[in-house]
Amino acid sequence: MPAVTTESSPAPSTMGIAEKAGLQYEVEQFLYGEAALLDDRKFREWLALVADDMHYWMPIRRTVDRDNLDLEFTKLGGAAYFDDDKSDLSMRIAKLEAGSAWSENPPSRTRHFVSNVRIVDMEGDEIAVELAFHLYRSRLNGKVDNWIGKRQDRLRRVGDGFQLCRRHIFLDHTIIRSTNLSNLF
Repeated sequence: MPAVTTESSPAPSTMGIAEKAGLQYEVEQFLYGEAALLDDRKFREWLALVADDMHYWMPIRRTVDRDNLDLEFTKLGGAAYFDDDKSDLSMRIAKLEAGSAWSENPPSRTRHFVSNVRIVDMEGDEIAVELAFHLYRSRLNGKVDNWIGKRQDRLRRVGDGFQLCRRHIFLDHTIIRSTNLSNLF
């Protein structure tokens, strides 16, 4: 694994337009490449992009009235669909590779769509990114699932690329009609 650079990135407010555009392009290309690895079932290559201190989390969404919007998503440490670290993700991938994940035999066909990518903050060698996603999955001969929502990712500059050190996934759905959540978002 490449060493993390210690040089700090300039604050977004001090960056020129060309520098901002270059960083935006670089972040988007990383996210598109990462999505392609998942769609091509190159899970080990994807895992190599994950930092050792990764936090992969998807809270449960509830329908609440306007006065309780702060309760719409479960909180960190509470119930969640995923609350994983790199070790958990590695075990999930090992299970997929071993063929012992009944929900992925035969394997799903996925397409990850990433859009509305925004760099929302930069601190040191880390970049906070917010984006919209659509994960399409077809399975067997007629089972289709769609997950749509927003992600809050944190990328860490590593050498001339990035590592993913946080992925928080917020579904637009309150009810998941899928029989499983065996895919990676």
